[in-house]
Amino acid sequence: MKHYIGAGNPMHAQFEAKAPYVAKHFAWHYEAGVGTITLNRPERKNPLTFDSYAELRDLFRALAYATDVKVIVVTGAGGNFCSGGDVHEIIGPLTGMRMPELLEFTRMTGDLVKAIRHCPQPIVGAIDGVCAGAGAMIALACDLRYGSPATRTAFLFTRVGLAGADMGACALLPRVIGQGRASELLFTGRAMTAQEGQAWGFFNALHESNALLEAATKVARELAEGPSFAHGMTKTMLSQEWSMTIDQAIEAEAQAQAICMQTEDFKRAYEAFAAKRKPVFGGD
Repeated sequence: MKHYIGAGNPMHAQFEAKAPYVAKHFAWHYEAGVGTITLNRPERKNPLTFDSYAELRDLFRALAYATDVKVIVVTGAGGNFCSGGDVHEIIGPLTGMRMPELLEFTRMTGDLVKAIRHCPQPIVGAIDGVCAGAGAMIALACDLRYGSPATRTAFLFTRVGLAGADMGACALLPRVIGQGRASELLFTGRAMTAQEGQAWGFFNALHESNALLEAATKVARELAEGPSFAHGMTKTMLSQEWSMTIDQAIEAEAQAQAICMQTEDFKRAYEAFAAKRKPVFGGD
């Protein structure tokens, strides 16, 4: 099955989910419904560049239309997740830019977070070692996060003279770990330990570094075998209901469930239950 990059527009380039995506600025691997993005500049702890920001944003936008990709794993190579924006390739050039160029850049980085959040597939982060700056924001944008005892997560924007308000940090981080804890991390820029992250709900679980990616991929494969349309609906409602009243949320969920009850997966689940067998979902 072929899918299109863009809002269903066949004038855009085709994206075939089962074929290898040829990534230029990171690694991409696809197997059995799970696409894995690996930030792979390990010699510098996987920093981002202008080009990798843009390619990541464009890939997540395209994956919204790649129905063969059921779940996405994001990880880093060489024992670290991501050290943030490359000091020499991003931070240095930014100091010489004027306001219009700066705003174009900051909007692009925010667009990456929006693309991750709007991507209907569950996104699983396998986060080892250094996870800082924009890397911490990519981790925060994931739906599920798994770390190792060695993981250190720092929203270190104030350390470089910037506000802690970057890429949606002031909106997303308090929702995950609470307002007071988020305030401390965003004001000080200090690293959150893995143990703090697990206790505060940032990490779903911790695994030893050599078992981390395997554990995250196992979760991703289990999700990939589930009802992918319904997973997309769950992700949508988790995002939208923050701005709803309780009554609005209950009504929105009633409508969401009624839509899901029209899917073939709902019928498949009932038929499997009646036959006392495990359902095989098709995503429709």
